[in-house]
Amino acid sequence: MRLVISIILTTCFAGIAEWYAPWWAAALVAGIVGLYQSTTAKAFLVGFCGIGLLWLGFALWRDLPNQHLLSDKLAQLFKLPSGLWYLLLTTILGGIIGGLSAWSTAHMKRLLHSKQE
Repeated sequence: MRLVISIILTTCFAGIAEWYAPWWAAALVAGIVGLYQSTTAKAFLVGFCGIGLLWLGFALWRDLPNQHLLSDKLAQLFKLPSGLWYLLLTTILGGIIGGLSAWSTAHMKRLLHSKQE
């Protein structure tokens, strides 16, 4: 249950941060949430799912009102088979950015705690 709450918090706070700041603000939020995870694997999962869902939501929010015209044109630009591939690629890219950010801060926390002992 704590994992789901962390994913929801990451998605909400990163969405607010990205609304007012550059795209990499989501990585900062994922990193902060990653500090509070018990293991590095959970931190990566929270960051990956939280930012991946956020970027999928933003992409769908922009794509659905124009009948998938935007994703189809971007898919042609990147030589992808369809607009769905573009949405999938966007989700995975956002997930990797969030996951690596949360994972690295969780490792940094472990490193600092091990040096204190």
